[in-house]
Amino acid sequence: MNIRKLDDDFSVTAQITPEQVKAVSDAGYKSIVCARPDNEEFGQPSFDAVARAAELEGLRIVHIPVSGDLGEGQIIRFHEAWERMPKPVLGYCRSGARAGSLYATLSK
Repeated sequence: MNIRKLDDDFSVTAQITPEQVKAVSDAGYKSIVCARPDNEEFGQPSFDAVARAAELEGLRIVHIPVSGDLGEGQIIRFHEAWERMPKPVLGYCRSGARAGSLYATLSK
């Protein structure tokens, strides 16, 4: 896992596996945002598999899949989730870029 800290409340990384969720928790993250659609790539862990591991670690997790440009619905969902999620939050997708794009909408 190559985690890139954007600020004290939000960091991004590429796809995580259920087995890596404990390390996410151990690193101090309280919540996870998945911006990756299921079945985007062969062999990719499903959101449900990662979510089950996150829940076992006591982490809050939300799925806001992004394909292409961000839509208004995705932005609204992220903003609503952001208000409820304990910080700090780790966002992930294939590379971390889409998760970072969701976070960037908070400053607009």
